[in-house]
Amino acid sequence: MKSEMAEVRTCLTQKRRVDCPVPYILSTMNFQVTGLGLDKMKLDSPQSFLEQEEVEEAEDGQLLEPEAWRTYVERRNTLQEFLTSDLSPHLLKRHHARMELLKKCSYYIEILPKHLALGDQNPLVLPTTMFQLIDPWKFQRMKKVGAAQTKIQLLLLGDLLEQLDHGRSELDALLESPDPRPFLAGWGLVEQRLADLSAVMDSFLAMMVPGRLHVKHRLVSDIGATKIPHIRLMLSTKMPVMFDRKESVAHQDWVSLRWFVTIQQAVPEQFELRYKLLDPRTQQECMQCGIIPVAACAFDIRNLLPNRAYKFTVKRAESYTLVYEPWRDSLTLHTRPGTPEGPAPSRLGKLGPSLIAPSER
Repeated sequence: MKSEMAEVRTCLTQKRRVDCPVPYILSTMNFQVTGLGLDKMKLDSPQSFLEQEEVEEAEDGQLLEPEAWRTYVERRNTLQEFLTSDLSPHLLKRHHARMELLKKCSYYIEILPKHLALGDQNPLVLPTTMFQLIDPWKFQRMKKVGAAQTKIQLLLLGDLLEQLDHGRSELDALLESPDPRPFLAGWGLVEQRLADLSAVMDSFLAMMVPGRLHVKHRLVSDIGATKIPHIRLMLSTKMPVMFDRKESVAHQDWVSLRWFVTIQQAVPEQFELRYKLLDPRTQQECMQCGIIPVAACAFDIRNLLPNRAYKFTVKRAESYTLVYEPWRDSLTLHTRPGTPEGPAPSRLGKLGPSLIAPSER
């Protein structure tokens, strides 16, 4: 065999036409492949080179009976469908974004007559005497309850979202397992895990909307009236106030600030704008700060120092019904340098412009 292969190699290297025993050599090559246990693979067949994934599936199929293999494929497809629809990375990413938004929102108590739904409240629907009937001390106590309920709700939402992330990681690892037998043996636990994660997702979505406040005591004091109004308390959410970082610009000694709210309220809102000079150098510079009430979404602050950094914050003005506001947007801007004092240096060989105005000559 070695002598014959050497003869063929000599024929190829010397580029000579000889009567090489090609059929015999090919049959010998087939014999060598057969010796490696790959006798079913034909070298001249285009289907001999399978994709790596197809090879792995074929190897996995050899570990199971045909019926068990079909069951494994069906259950694997069920799991993949759950991960791509009910618990997809895009969906989880969107929930994370909504969670971050809720952490920046403002939360209020809404006082509603029982015949009104949340969202119908406005100054024309609710009588102004409603607050006059409510005991102020009890209402302040309910605001503390509302703040505590909001904090607990945000913590629970974060915990539920963490459970969803962890559950997806577990199921992803299960799909990547090379051995299908543990997958089939533990399918009952997998089904229970899918049901648990679906329940967690339902709880997460239901908790995204602030709910009703649980009132243990009557808020309306005994006023001797024949009929006490029936009211209920609800937690409502307002979107955060955020600076427009493209439109907010600093000039030499003033800044132009713009901000917005994602969902505008039907009634115009009041805002509170704060500013302060960063790293003041003198006692007088420490006075470069202030709180400005604004009834619009834009304001210009003047009489600032040039070439200095200022920090600005904006939020809604204080409201009687505000219960929790964990975040406010802040922005740092640097004013432009001032013009140099004294005459500008002239170019070499040319006289500079006269510093005396024509009327003074």
